[in-house]
Amino acid sequence: MKSKFKYLTIAMLIITGINGFAQTTNQLDLTQYVDPLWAADKHVWLGGHTFTGACVPYGMVKLGPDCNQKTTNSGYDNEGKIQGFSHVHVSGSGGNPKYGNVLVMATSGDMKTKNYGSMRKNELPAPGLFSVNYADYDIDAKFSATHSVGFHSYTFNKAGNANILFDLGSMLVWGQDGHWTQKLVGSEIRILSDREMQGYTRVRKGWGGGDAYTVFFYAIADAPCLKSGTWKSNNIHIGRQVEPDTNEPVGGYFTYNVSAGQTIRLKVGISFLGVEKAKQNLSKELNHWDFDKTVAENRGLWNKELNKIQITTNNDTTKKIFYSALYHTMHQPVNRTGENPKWKSDKPYFDDFFCIWDTYRVTHPLVTLINESKQVDIMNGLIDIYENEGYMPDAWSGNSYAMTQGGSNADVLVADAYTKGLKGIDYEKCLQSMIKNATVPPGEYEKKQGRGGLPDYNTLGYVSTNYERSGSRTMEYAFNDFCIAQVAKGLNKNDIAEKYYKQAHNWKNIWCADMEAFGAKGFVMPRDKQGKFDRTMNLNKIGGIEGWTYEGNAWEYSFFVPHDIKELIKYMGGAQRFEQRLDTFFTKSGRTGHPFLNDYFNINNEPDFMLPLYYNYVGKPWKTAEIIRKTIRLNYTLGLKGVTGNEDSGSMSGWYVFNTMGFYPIAGTDVYLIGTPAVSSSLTMENGKQINIKTLLPKKLKKGEEAIYIQSCKLNGQPFNKTWFRHSDITNGAIFEFVMGVKPSKWATDGALPPSMTEN
Repeated sequence: MKSKFKYLTIAMLIITGINGFAQTTNQLDLTQYVDPLWAADKHVWLGGHTFTGACVPYGMVKLGPDCNQKTTNSGYDNEGKIQGFSHVHVSGSGGNPKYGNVLVMATSGDMKTKNYGSMRKNELPAPGLFSVNYADYDIDAKFSATHSVGFHSYTFNKAGNANILFDLGSMLVWGQDGHWTQKLVGSEIRILSDREMQGYTRVRKGWGGGDAYTVFFYAIADAPCLKSGTWKSNNIHIGRQVEPDTNEPVGGYFTYNVSAGQTIRLKVGISFLGVEKAKQNLSKELNHWDFDKTVAENRGLWNKELNKIQITTNNDTTKKIFYSALYHTMHQPVNRTGENPKWKSDKPYFDDFFCIWDTYRVTHPLVTLINESKQVDIMNGLIDIYENEGYMPDAWSGNSYAMTQGGSNADVLVADAYTKGLKGIDYEKCLQSMIKNATVPPGEYEKKQGRGGLPDYNTLGYVSTNYERSGSRTMEYAFNDFCIAQVAKGLNKNDIAEKYYKQAHNWKNIWCADMEAFGAKGFVMPRDKQGKFDRTMNLNKIGGIEGWTYEGNAWEYSFFVPHDIKELIKYMGGAQRFEQRLDTFFTKSGRTGHPFLNDYFNINNEPDFMLPLYYNYVGKPWKTAEIIRKTIRLNYTLGLKGVTGNEDSGSMSGWYVFNTMGFYPIAGTDVYLIGTPAVSSSLTMENGKQINIKTLLPKKLKKGEEAIYIQSCKLNGQPFNKTWFRHSDITNGAIFEFVMGVKPSKWATDGALPPSMTEN
């Protein structure tokens, strides 16, 4: 091309027309770039807590290691002993642990019911396979999974006594006796033959203090045991076949006399309905003993999903982080269709929304792009929860409500689906659920569902300091109201739309116009029922579950008006002051409240996710590029650390995926903001159409230079001078061509600004 920069194409994408892109028929082995240990660090606040074991996309079985007396959220610790592999986990969560149920361990020598864990060697996790040597026993253990079945393979390298034990009293705990600490309700085990065992474990609480849940299992080995037995509360009963439920921890075991190098395989089906359903799941999903075949099939399922986004880059680090992140966006919510123990339904059922407050921003919009029917199923599952339990949840885990974190954020998912035209969803029913969220107080314990502080919000126009999280709730309810208005307007319910568009301005009711800090004027502040602002509030103070805000401070939540940035700019003093305020926000240090949060901007805090893109609203996209690249550089790495803070059920991962490709969704709307593409990419949607992003870099880059600035852009061959586009621009396929450079340019600095509510 004619240019003084002499650009070099990073990826030569074969393009045959907007509606006929060359399909990527050659499926690549992208699992080679996935590290299941990515972001699995165990630190309470800094750790990512991603799941490290074997599972399929959105699978019910998550067969992974529980380590060091099970003191982590995901079960994994890279140091110390492995206690065994349990079959149910969550991924990326913070707070108190959940699950860690139906634990299986292989040992040698005498049978033990406690302290049976082992140090490990040769630990090697990969999609569809986790292999490790139990060093204390010299047993090579390998694990794979189908949707509902865990597949175990144990090779005993020493001859003699060998045991496979099932611990039904095991679960993930931190050791403290807190309100959200998991507690055993009861367990039962039954040995059916010299190869078969079944039972259940029933546990209550965990994160959010949920109701009791029961995990049933049926297991079968490929070799008969020499002897078997049970235990209850650590008392071994040799030869006993049944340990009935007496609200105590029970277990069972098979003992073998193995020759050196002998392999014993084990299949464990689980269910939330009963042991017969667990047995049925096993028969349906895993009717053979070919372990390698299961590994290959599992890996094939992951490759099918990962290949929906192919990136081209010479940077292997970027590839590894990208595909490890994409992999971790597909762990939750868990597809438990046909496994709902609470009510009979033929609707899809999903569990472990952990939480929608985290995942509505990027994780669900990503599912919409690459697996639209999955998002439709998720929405129909949420409707079913509403119809049978009373509210769409913000958090739902273990078949029960957990804890709302911000607003009624299922509302955002409804608006996101509606504005993007997803079919097969009863939006009339959705609107009913949204209006219930906005009008019916949830009752005595307001953390579980709906909107806490609603009596204040619907009379004063804000949540007063009489309620916890009054600031963040007010800001988020205003956004939720905008989402209600969007759906109502589309359904031609204009009176409802008008009411909630008006309420979408309620954030202004806690705006303290004369509060100043570091050159910024106007902040959201606590306000009592009489209308008085609490001016003693430390603007840097991080709120908590019972604070004024949830996981954020006044600096952050003063920016949280994603539906009406144009009006927010006005309230912050105009475009120039808005830009200056962003500059301060991204460079200033001095947070208080958590020891690891050193800057005002914290990418690990979901309300901050969109903020780097805010420069687009004042015609300064080059500043957006700088903040995005700096954020990625400082917060995403290879290995256990992976991300700074909890990965939050695919949220941190989804942020990386979108911003590496170069665009970002405004959840609840059909608008995407353009950032800075770091790679060339091809995203294949479920309808077969592709979004192709070509990134053209300077032919030569000096040492240390990064071509992060967009110099020009074409969309479908035509010049494109906006920092945003709509979902309708890409649903039939799209070709973006970005010319990148090492210096800021005038691209899109005078183009149409992204839309805001006050313009519509």
